[in-house]
This record gives sequence, structure tokens and C-alpha cells, in this order.
Amino acid sequence: MSTDIVKVFDTTLRDGEQAAGTRLGAREKLEIAHQLAKLGVDIIEAGFPISSPEDFQAVELIAKEIQGPTICGLTRAVIKDIECAGEALAKAKSSRIHTGLGVSDIHIAGKFGDEKYGKTLEAKKDKTIEMGVNAVKCALQYTDDVEFYCEDSGRADKEYLCRMVKAVIEAGATTINIPDTTGYAIPEQFGNLIAGLIANVPNSNKAIFSMHCHDDLGMSVANSLAGVKNGARQIEGTINGIGERAGNASLEEIVMAIRTRKDFFNVETNINTKEFYRTSRMVADLLGMPVPANKAIVGANAFAHSSGIHVDGFLKERETYEIMLPEDVGSPKSAVVLTARTGRHGLKHRLEELGFTFTADELEQVYQKFLVIADKKSEVFDEDLVALMSDEIRTIEHHFTLEYLKVICGTEAPKASVKIKVAGQENFATADAGGDGPVDAAYEAIRDATGKSPKIESYSIKAVTSGKDAMGEATVKILDGENRRFTGKGISTDIIEASAKAYVDAINRMVAK
Repeated sequence: MSTDIVKVFDTTLRDGEQAAGTRLGAREKLEIAHQLAKLGVDIIEAGFPISSPEDFQAVELIAKEIQGPTICGLTRAVIKDIECAGEALAKAKSSRIHTGLGVSDIHIAGKFGDEKYGKTLEAKKDKTIEMGVNAVKCALQYTDDVEFYCEDSGRADKEYLCRMVKAVIEAGATTINIPDTTGYAIPEQFGNLIAGLIANVPNSNKAIFSMHCHDDLGMSVANSLAGVKNGARQIEGTINGIGERAGNASLEEIVMAIRTRKDFFNVETNINTKEFYRTSRMVADLLGMPVPANKAIVGANAFAHSSGIHVDGFLKERETYEIMLPEDVGSPKSAVVLTARTGRHGLKHRLEELGFTFTADELEQVYQKFLVIADKKSEVFDEDLVALMSDEIRTIEHHFTLEYLKVICGTEAPKASVKIKVAGQENFATADAGGDGPVDAAYEAIRDATGKSPKIESYSIKAVTSGKDAMGEATVKILDGENRRFTGKGISTDIIEASAKAYVDAINRMVAK
């Protein structure tokens, strides 16, 4: 059974750029167009030439420099628009003019209300069909590849829509675009619309049917796929789903759905899917529209696993929780995101990747310390684990263990309270003390509780990870009565706690010696 090819029509540079708060210059559009060519899209809608001198320049520049994809310019069904587009596309090796008009009663009554288009709605419909035919014939003077869009098809009268499609195909249109301009359609309804047009328009076999769906109700991708399932052989959309209002159908989602569920759609595209991630990031950077972390296919979390059940299943068998490979879309490898929910298997896997080895008992000790960090941070990074393991590796038999620390500081002198577990004793050693600062107050309390008062030679604190919840690593060097030096280290997301742990660690090493 042969597999049909679905053409991919990218309108990132036209409809995508119409997203509120975005703007691309001609050179930026050219940069994205080069990447779209690498991605392997069949058609690049480079812009709306008559809309502005800069858009004309962008379309002209892309038409001249980009090879591979067909370069397309948008127009209204207005002769001067079409002439402008024809001029902008003149140097393209393969060009297309995309012309059309509104076909729903709402659009016809609103846009063609003047009586010069007819005094009744039916008369206006006849006039708009005539305008559509004339637009296609004009466009054919500049290219043999003409696409006609029937704007707001999702809300159009079906009988009139069939008349319009039949007329423009007879005039020479080679692609018929059925847009769900307002994102109004439901997948079952939209699929039936495509199937009905193909079945009921007598000359439908002479043109390719396409969909241009918007995401106002969050169904643009589903509507596009319903169209493919019902015979459409061109999809239109944008990278990252950017565009007017809630955006357009996301090309990466449609293409990967077709690829992943080839058993259902039985079609293919010409897309080099390994370029999706790179293309997504370029578009996001140049338009200043970050990709949401949970965005399908190209989001930062698209191949990330966090919860213990998911991580355990993923590590045992990838397909348990992944239906595609990250390398299929050019994304960094699947990631286990370490949080308090990750579980022992995920922690063990990451530590082994970092080169650490340990027994089951040691893993349990590390895991408990990991949970303390994870409860304070939204995500535990590799640097956190290295710091944690460095602290664990340094651990000696504790004579003193810091069980509790409280520091109060403000406009008055800082005060600290500590509770120290002393090896071999049932009761805790407690102490309260003040100091010149919160760390000094903590150190005074530790001295009182342990009965040890070594001289502090040096103290330092540094961030070993990044972000507002970074891990801090404190280093304290102390001297005993014989001027022997001992170094203590402590880590925590709280720098006062890290400092106190480092001091206790140094005292333990002094006692052990």
C-alpha cells in the first residue's frame, strides 16, 4: 500500500510574525528561512508583500537566496496585491502566490457590505466568487502555482463554499486552503468538512486540499490531523505554534504525530525532524517568545522524567514512558529531573552517571541527605549531587552531630541556639549565644555546646550551584592548641547552616585526630 506525502507549508514568517509584540526584520526572516530550508519544509510563506516596504524586501530577499522550498507570498483577492507579490517573488526558483478572501456569511457581510458588491447576501456571494476567479487568473500571470484561501471556512455555508472551491479550481488554483481562521471548528466537524469538499466538488481531484487552523479553542493540531485523515495533503502552521491571538497549529506537533502514528495516518512528510529543536530555539530567540517548558516535542520538559514511578519505569525500559526519541527531533537526551519525588532508582542512576559508587546502605544514607536538599529546591542539579557526595565522602565518625540550629538576627545583636548530639550520650548538649553576626553567633553556641574552642584561621563561603536556591559550600580552617590545622566543609541551601556544619565538621576532625 503506497504512502501519500503530506506537504508542509510554514507560515512562521507571515502569520507567526503577526503574534502580538513580535517583529522581524528582513535579515532575521532570511536567517529563519535558511533554517526552515534545512528543516525541509515544502513551502515557506515569506510574508505579505504589499503590507509594508520591509515585508516586500523580506519576501524579495528570501525568494532570491533560498533554494529548495517553494517561496510564497500572501495577497488579498486584489489585483494590486497580486502584482506586488509577483514582483517580490520574481527571482524565486520556485514561487507560489497565496490569494483569497473571506467566505463565511460573517466575513462577506462585514468586508463586502458596500452595495458595489451587491445589494443582497446572495448577490455578494456571486460577486466574491467572481473576485476569487479573477484573483487566481491574475496570479497565474506570475506563477503556475496558485493557492486560494477560503477564509473562515469553519463557519461558512457549505453549498457556497463548494461553489467557490469549484470555481477557483476551474480558474487554475492548484491548492485549496480551508482555514479555520477563528479556531471555531471541532476535529470531527472539520474532518467531515474536508471529506465533504473532496467528495462534492466535481473537480476536487485537480487540486491539493490544505488546512490553516488557529488555536483559539486549543484544537488547531487536532483539526489539522483530522483534515489529513480525511484527504487533505497539505498542512499549514508555524514553529512553536506562534501566531495571531492563541496562535497557529504547531508544525512540530502535527509532523511528529504523523510520524509517530504512521499506523493510523498512513502518510509521510519530507521534514528532517532532527532540525525541529534547533529551529524552535531560533524562532523563540529571534521573536522573543520563550518556549513553555511543557510544550510538546520541543519544550524543556518534553523528554524529562521526575516522579519515582516514571523514572523507575523509564530507566528499566524507555518505551514505558516515551513514544519518541529525543534525538528524533534534535533535542538533548532524555533527562531524569531530580526532585523530592524522584526516588532511589533515579538518584542511583544519576550518581552512577557522575562516577560515584556505593553500597546499598551508603545509598540509603545519601538518599536521606538528598531528600533534605530536594525539599528545599525545586530541582537538584548535578553540581548539588557532587557537593553532596563530596560532603558525604569527607564524613568521618561523628563525635558531635548538629541536630538543631536557630539563628535570629535583625536590628539587635544576632542570637543563636544549637542542639548537639554527642556520641555515647543520651542527652543533647544545648547552648545559646550571641555574636557579631549570625555565623559568629552560631559558632559561639557550638563552642559552648561542644566545649571546644579552636582558633578559626580562615572561613569562606561559595555557591556551588546556580539560581536563587543554590547550594552554598562553607569551608572553615581551625587550629588546635598545638597549631595543627583541620579543615571542615558543610553544604546547604542555607549559608548559615552550611557554615555551622563546616565548623562542626572541623571540630570532629580535630577530636578524631
